[in-house]
Amino acid sequence: MGKGKRGKHPDAIIIGAGVIGVSCALQLAERGLSVTIIDRQPPCEGASFGNAGVISPWSCVPQSVPGLWRRIPKWLIDPEGPIFIRKGYAASFLPWALRFLAAGKADKVDGIGDAMMALSRNSPSHYRALLSDRTEVELIQDSVYVFAYKQAEQANLDHFGWKMRRQRDVPLSLISAGALKEREPDISDAYQAAILIHEQARALNPSALGKAVAEKAKAHGVQFIQAETKALKSEAGGWLVECQDSEFRANNIVLAAGVWSASLLRPFGYKLPLEAERGYHLLCRNPGVTIHNSLMDVEHMCVASQMQAGIRIAGTAEFAGIEADADNRRAFIFKKALKNLFPAINTEQAEPWMGRRPTFPDSLPCIGPVDGVDGLFAAFGHGHFGLSQAPTTGRIIADCLTGTTPDIDLTPYRTDRFK
Repeated sequence: MGKGKRGKHPDAIIIGAGVIGVSCALQLAERGLSVTIIDRQPPCEGASFGNAGVISPWSCVPQSVPGLWRRIPKWLIDPEGPIFIRKGYAASFLPWALRFLAAGKADKVDGIGDAMMALSRNSPSHYRALLSDRTEVELIQDSVYVFAYKQAEQANLDHFGWKMRRQRDVPLSLISAGALKEREPDISDAYQAAILIHEQARALNPSALGKAVAEKAKAHGVQFIQAETKALKSEAGGWLVECQDSEFRANNIVLAAGVWSASLLRPFGYKLPLEAERGYHLLCRNPGVTIHNSLMDVEHMCVASQMQAGIRIAGTAEFAGIEADADNRRAFIFKKALKNLFPAINTEQAEPWMGRRPTFPDSLPCIGPVDGVDGLFAAFGHGHFGLSQAPTTGRIIADCLTGTTPDIDLTPYRTDRFK
């Protein structure tokens, strides 16, 4: 490991040019390593393209928490609910679902929450530091995260998720309908209260933000190759990456290929419970209303954000496997939620999108050396939190490849934790 001579093989090849991969590439290059990124798509065109743009330093509540199982049946029978399992996929999905529910037990969630926050902490300032010399830093806007409730009594800071945040000193406040209306003048009068998470940020264009990191990485000498990785092979003194029509060699491999990472690791004895949690968004151009913060509709479990191109509303979790075609009806369901939030919004110019979130049952990614496989490093599985956790993930990978001890305990993110 560490910086090698700049010969015919780079110090590292990164598989995957999403926001995680490009953050790893930039921070490796800034430490003097030679880096190549391989992806079948241009940078930040996959799951990194279509998220809600939330950059939170306070992410500490896992997707699975105690008592969640009571709500799942209602969600599943609702055709417009936040969770949907495609017909024919239920049997394949069941083992992951059981692990997911087990991860939400009371004796596990605190450790998971701490590990999540360690990756998310200071994420807005980390992005600003990475892009301090680029105009795209202006894509990062200060924000609060507004959780809007139609019934005031439901906005209760004693509920489990809010308790977890309070225990970790997340800056919160509870506001009434009038104060909510002052912050978001276009919101419906039906919303009677909100809980705010302060000291956040939001990206006005998440893909452009990631591409700016990629462009800075290029300026530091990182080479980008557009190709589909078929296999990884360890060989004497390094690694071979087999692509469709070519081969590439490197001293080390960083696997940041999102949902496709698990299949590339399988030949090394790892059968990981990495699920393609398919998320949808709807982008409304010329919406006629303005959103000033990241805004969660708690009833519909979706997030609306003001983007450069219009208003984007994102959410839902569809389980259908990696390769299944998008069902854009899942995206158009958001029209109803948008009209509930903003009665005056124009939804006539609405564009759907679907992306595959790489999600483990415990809401944590795999980061760091892959146990038992020399020169192979994991940086995948960030699920809903990749945008916020990318800068710290990149720093950890740069530490690992330069022989520096990370300032975060990597035990919760070990690749072999599922064995």
